[in-house]
Amino acid sequence: MNAQTESLMLTGKAGAIEALFDRAQLADGQSRQGTAILTHPHPLFAGTMNNKVVQTLARAMVATGWDAWRFNFRGVGQSQGTHDNGVGEAQDLLEVVRQVAPQGPLVIGGFSFGTYVISQVLEQLHASRDLRAVVFVGTAASRFRVQPIPQALHLRSLVIHGEQDETVPIAPVLDWAREQSLPLLVIPGAEHFFHGRQVLLKELVVRHMRAVAQLPV
Repeated sequence: MNAQTESLMLTGKAGAIEALFDRAQLADGQSRQGTAILTHPHPLFAGTMNNKVVQTLARAMVATGWDAWRFNFRGVGQSQGTHDNGVGEAQDLLEVVRQVAPQGPLVIGGFSFGTYVISQVLEQLHASRDLRAVVFVGTAASRFRVQPIPQALHLRSLVIHGEQDETVPIAPVLDWAREQSLPLLVIPGAEHFFHGRQVLLKELVVRHMRAVAQLPV
């Protein structure tokens, strides 16, 4: 993502987990906010931690004072193991959290298949961690049983979808959000990968992160 991006290997239940780390960008007098962990789209459809949307999320986190971690799910890149339909991938996510952010404020964000993976462990993380924000982009509600976001996290959650998403049609995402009375931010004209909308996507996430920073802990 930038010259300062660090490549590291973590350990998961299926073997090594390949990860990238970007340190928070801090202005004079600004303190580090915590750790953001980001998940990527479907491994069987070329999804990796280098996906442009995931990189955009990482840039937004770094710009708002959060260390950003991305990692490849099992079977992707140098991560060992094989694709496990989201079950093993949820274990991968928990292992990454355990290793890179064992304590302190935490942000979880994901794109497409990555939102499904997050949803499986979000309740667990909410119960045990200081979860400051949740960011879902291109929520994969038409392809997977994406679990609801805990009610207590709604004010800290940003759910973004493209109006013309051809991979995950917006209607099932609206149904998923409606059942929770969860706001959904729709970008007119945007498709699944937000081509030509990356700058806007980053700005929306930056605004959200600045807003949640003002909420009482």
